Amino acid sequence: MKLKVLVFSLALVFCLNYASAQRKGYWQQAVDYKIDIDVNETAYQYKGKMTLKYTNNSGQSLSKVYFHLYFNAFQPGSMMDYRLSNISDPDARMATNLGTKEKPQWQSRIATLTADQIGYQKIETVKLNGQNASFKTDGTLLEVSLPQNISPGTTATISLTWDAQVPEQIRRNGRNSKEGVALSMAQWYPKMAHFDEFGWHLDEYVAREFIAPFGDFDVTIHINKDYVLGASGVLQNPNEVKGYTAKPKIKRKDNKATWHFKAHNIHDFAWAADPKFVVDSTKTKGGVSIYAVYLPTNKEIISNWKQSLNYAGEFFDFCSTKFGPYPWPTYTIAQGGDGGMEYGTFTLVTGGRNIKSLVGVIFHEAAHSWYQHLFGINETVDEWFDEGFTSYVEELGMQEIFHKKGAHASNPMIDAYRAYYKLALSGKEEPMSLLADYYNTNYGYSNQAYNKGAVMAEQLGYIIGKENLTKTFLTFYDVWKFKHPTPNDFKRIAEEVSGINLKWYFNLFVNTTRQIDYAIENVNDSSILIVNKSNLPMPIDVLVEYTDGSKELFYIPLREMRGTKPAEDYKVYEGAKRTVLEDWFWTNPNYTITTSKKPVKVWIDPTERLADIESSNNYYEVK
Repeated sequence: MKLKVLVFSLALVFCLNYASAQRKGYWQQAVDYKIDIDVNETAYQYKGKMTLKYTNNSGQSLSKVYFHLYFNAFQPGSMMDYRLSNISDPDARMATNLGTKEKPQWQSRIATLTADQIGYQKIETVKLNGQNASFKTDGTLLEVSLPQNISPGTTATISLTWDAQVPEQIRRNGRNSKEGVALSMAQWYPKMAHFDEFGWHLDEYVAREFIAPFGDFDVTIHINKDYVLGASGVLQNPNEVKGYTAKPKIKRKDNKATWHFKAHNIHDFAWAADPKFVVDSTKTKGGVSIYAVYLPTNKEIISNWKQSLNYAGEFFDFCSTKFGPYPWPTYTIAQGGDGGMEYGTFTLVTGGRNIKSLVGVIFHEAAHSWYQHLFGINETVDEWFDEGFTSYVEELGMQEIFHKKGAHASNPMIDAYRAYYKLALSGKEEPMSLLADYYNTNYGYSNQAYNKGAVMAEQLGYIIGKENLTKTFLTFYDVWKFKHPTPNDFKRIAEEVSGINLKWYFNLFVNTTRQIDYAIENVNDSSILIVNKSNLPMPIDVLVEYTDGSKELFYIPLREMRGTKPAEDYKVYEGAKRTVLEDWFWTNPNYTITTSKKPVKVWIDPTERLADIESSNNYYEVK
């Protein structure tokens, strides 16, 4: 009994210590949606009504609230339309090249939409606690002036009714995708804007991603009885709709079926519908029901989807071990959209892919269940924290599950590193802290967010040690699940886990375009001169082989770290004595290692986790 008490006490102390890593005074708003829509699938229109319970935990009184109306971006003259017309390398899915490959002349696909092809969400009424509220629509934002303020600590009921038209499939949502999916329904409802310590987040929709408060969703969809749906959350009436049971008893009204879904503690809800959809499912070892909803185009496509569903089950178990348990009962993978995009317990992916591509996109979007949906990351501000860390999770899963390599590679993110090097040398790199919408090029955005972000995560393991990185991910889960962390919150967890100060790393690698470049300058019988040729200091691992065949691993911490990483068990280090040297001042570009024997081979970072843009001078061998 005493032993149990001791174990419990130690566990409690551990939890309390790490709980302190959460910001003092942290708060977040809460939303609970109840939505009912009636779909006219032949006209691609629907009528909606919504009751939203909004809890104000901010500590200040709110006289206005805001909603996003994303469908309004798909109209000629919108900000998204102009963005496509003026960026040098628009997303090819959203623009048409009227010129040549050598001299492209891009035209926005939105610019040519006709009145019956555009998207819109036209608000009819807004009420607060039953009283009419005044409102105005400004592009993709709805501004609501409230008849009375929402006081701190209170919950208000906001009711809306609206008409909507689903746009042609151009980006993420829409009708009649290239693969023939009738309805890809993302960002389809008036979505409460996010309000936090930084204020209201009122970004016009110009193609990037999102942030929203957590809450519950109760969604009812009335649509033609022949349609099959995949959606966020848990289907409440599987016996009354097509596709989920062998002999459903469809309750029809005006030739329509009613689909009812509920989801708890998510921050987005999406769905897809098509009369040709089929539904497959599996269950993970952890008990999560995973659904695949897709078009059975041919035998190869069917086979790919069935295989990918099994891989997806393994992936959820893998991620639950490495990054924290998946907390929802279901996850649905639906064919639709224009590539891959994550939503609460749901993703849209294009399905006409080979098996590797299909598994890869599913792993990526499913990984967003952690890095965006469990942690409500602001994708409009910290896109690398969302996409980069997701790419990191995806690649680990691909190597472990699909390629069956396990975690044997010294650097499993080497492809992301190579893409980052290309970006860094291209002249198109911009600081990774830039707001997602404002990159000069799509090339720069994509490589910063996805590849440099993955490098950020892997290289953090190089700095604090790979075991500490694993502990950081799991501790971060414990402290920040179902909340809205910033990159600094992740940094603070990593610092508490490792005992290493990381201010310099997060500042320089995220907020600047400085590059890492170390070199072996000189080697003689008893010393090695290492030079920092760049303006981004890093700790350094240097592996030395002597004339007698013995090896020594010299670890040079950086003064700013105020600590050292523990020894690591990489295969390339086997048999090497580890020697921790005096820390290196970033103000001194030179560092001399004194050896007791004559070196014949010297490697800077043989694990290749240091993102050194010029690695040709990182190896020396006596000829």
